[in-house]
Amino acid sequence: MIKKLDILILKSFIGPFIVTFFVTLFVLVMQFFWLYMDELLGKGLGAWMIIQLLFYMSTTMVPMALPLGIVLASIMTFGNLGESFELVAIKSAGISLLRFMRSLFFFMIVIGCLAFVFSNNVIPYANLKALSLLYDLRNSKPAFDIKEGQFNSDIEDFSIHVGHKDRDGKTIRDVIVYDHTSGYGNDKVIIAKEGEMIPSPDNQFLVFRLKDGWRYEEYSNKNGSQTKEQVRMYFKQWDKVFDLSSFKLQRTNQDLFKNAYQMMNVKQLNHEIDSHKRFLDRLPQKVYHHLRPYVTVLDTAQRDSLLELISNASVPQQTSFKGGFIDYVPDSLRQKVVQLAVSQVRSSKQMVNISVSEAYIKNNKFVTWNIELHRKFTLSFACVLLFLIGAPLGAIIRKGGMGMPLLFAIGFFVVFHIMSIVGEKLARSEAVEEWVGMWMATVMLLPISFILIQQARNDSQVFNKELYIRIWKAVSGVFKKSK
Repeated sequence: MIKKLDILILKSFIGPFIVTFFVTLFVLVMQFFWLYMDELLGKGLGAWMIIQLLFYMSTTMVPMALPLGIVLASIMTFGNLGESFELVAIKSAGISLLRFMRSLFFFMIVIGCLAFVFSNNVIPYANLKALSLLYDLRNSKPAFDIKEGQFNSDIEDFSIHVGHKDRDGKTIRDVIVYDHTSGYGNDKVIIAKEGEMIPSPDNQFLVFRLKDGWRYEEYSNKNGSQTKEQVRMYFKQWDKVFDLSSFKLQRTNQDLFKNAYQMMNVKQLNHEIDSHKRFLDRLPQKVYHHLRPYVTVLDTAQRDSLLELISNASVPQQTSFKGGFIDYVPDSLRQKVVQLAVSQVRSSKQMVNISVSEAYIKNNKFVTWNIELHRKFTLSFACVLLFLIGAPLGAIIRKGGMGMPLLFAIGFFVVFHIMSIVGEKLARSEAVEEWVGMWMATVMLLPISFILIQQARNDSQVFNKELYIRIWKAVSGVFKKSK
């Protein structure tokens, strides 16, 4: 039965949780933009493109923002209740801390289940959209921008120099255009006193409407001589059209990214893991078939003709086998046998190396798939674990707001995050099993949560500053008396 006390604690928690979650998510998204700002600035991104990138990247960062928001909201909620002596009143009424935490504990289980559903279904899709869009933006050309007094070579096979641009942004003066489309250097030059830059309605083309200028073109003589002839043409007005389609964002086919582990759900990861296990089961048989044509004793269907010739050759009868195999080969065939053996060994080594390389690549993918599979579940358990740390910690420190709770929350989250990274690194290097590395942070912090709960039930003064003030006064009083 849900009681008023459960409703009270839920209302006290949901408000700070929503605020801290979105603040944390905003900070993480801004960190992303600071990281890629140099690569995205100057690309001429529209508002809609920026909104899409923001939305998809914020979705992919929910697994980091959710645990931090939970531990911070837990400390704030129980810290506020402790600071206002509501926890004291509740305990004096005979209600234990565990009973008081029960409603939020079940709420965290629901959040953990929703986090798993989100991580399994939404995040792979968001990763596909975000990473493909980020890849296209990072590889797109900067926006076309002509500056005064500088040569611009952004348009392929053209170099443009503008001496002056009017304030309207369209009128240009002292224009020089070098045309390299022929591939023979500056054999085509356009000079104009003034002109206008006119973009097409779809921004696919840019028209330079040049006025009062000259066109210079050089041509090689058709008779094969080294001399060249120059043609000079005056124009009163002439339109030079530049193709700007390469400056538009070219979207890559998203199917090329679908096989990456970040874009897979649990079902797809399990399918890939099972496929790798079947590959390992077939690997010995595959190596056998690769070696069979090169190792004669393995090929029972077809005997090597040279070996047959050796076996049919007259060999002295001896009671014991002494020396090596090559000593029993006739002299006329010995060189051929050695050459054939060396060739067969080289071919066998090459085939084995191919199988080893394939197995190495597959094994790396297998480790990555296992890590990603366990990551889907560790997020859910991290939500519950950090609540079990944050709630008793807030009851112990008895401070609300964003000061002391924020420090403790960031501290525990940083410890959890570092341990998670270390565990993942150990799993990727195959120093430990994948499940050991991915669950290491959760297992190591779980005893800490039990200790904090026990300390909170006993009204521990570990994080109470008044305790340390009293200790300091007592110690300083002893020194004063000794003087």
